[in-house]
Amino acid sequence: MLEPKVYIIGAGPGDPELITVKGQRILQTADVILYTDSLVSEELVAQAKEGALVLKSAGMDLERIVETMVQEVQAGKSVARVHTGDPAVYGAIFEQIACLKELGIEVEIVPGVSSVFASAAVLGAELTIPELTQTVILTRAEGRTPVPEREKLRDLARHHSTIALFLSATLTKKVVQEFYDAGWSEDTPVAVVQRATWPDQKIIRTTLKELDDQMRQAGIRSHAMILAGWALDPHLHERHSQFRSKLYDKTFTHGYRKGVEPS
Repeated sequence: MLEPKVYIIGAGPGDPELITVKGQRILQTADVILYTDSLVSEELVAQAKEGALVLKSAGMDLERIVETMVQEVQAGKSVARVHTGDPAVYGAIFEQIACLKELGIEVEIVPGVSSVFASAAVLGAELTIPELTQTVILTRAEGRTPVPEREKLRDLARHHSTIALFLSATLTKKVVQEFYDAGWSEDTPVAVVQRATWPDQKIIRTTLKELDDQMRQAGIRSHAMILAGWALDPHLHERHSQFRSKLYDKTFTHGYRKGVEPS
């Protein structure tokens, strides 16, 4: 039996099997399920126990969401607040937790698989390639919601690392220009995954130069992850010997294996 508190659960990117074991257990035993119905799989929510109160949050504002959770917990109920992906990244959970804490409601967070990692998986890509890139920047383009002055995309892109863009599918012209301003070349590989791991998933492999046209032709303007950088080069495997890690290098010594001197 679950404690009467709020459990914020990352449901994963879409595939109902990509929720964590702990997240699924809580989902299946909670008294109340409050989920983001525009993004979370109905197949997953259907696993709620018989008699559970299942509520959709897409039409609710913050105050109504918090009010609902508080009422249910104060009535002795356990509440599973189910978010898409991992709630720590663009999950809008901070404001919910702050309000709940003010009212003395306990919160537990259960992480999930983020769309950025689900997208990398369906692309068959590693985002951190030795000798090529060892940094991934998770960010978004500036639209109606501003970003801090020191986090403008053109400034982040000057690092020339792998960049994952959330919430930016309608801003591709701006994205491309920001990358150019940061010194990126037109032929930089870009991959776009819309609705990663859902049955209607779409994938685009393109270049910075062709990104906006390809997005428009595919009709992708929402629920898309944009990944940019040379780690996304679909032909990178043809040069794999240039990018081997030290971890499995037979000449490299670490705590579990002594390296062999090269002959």
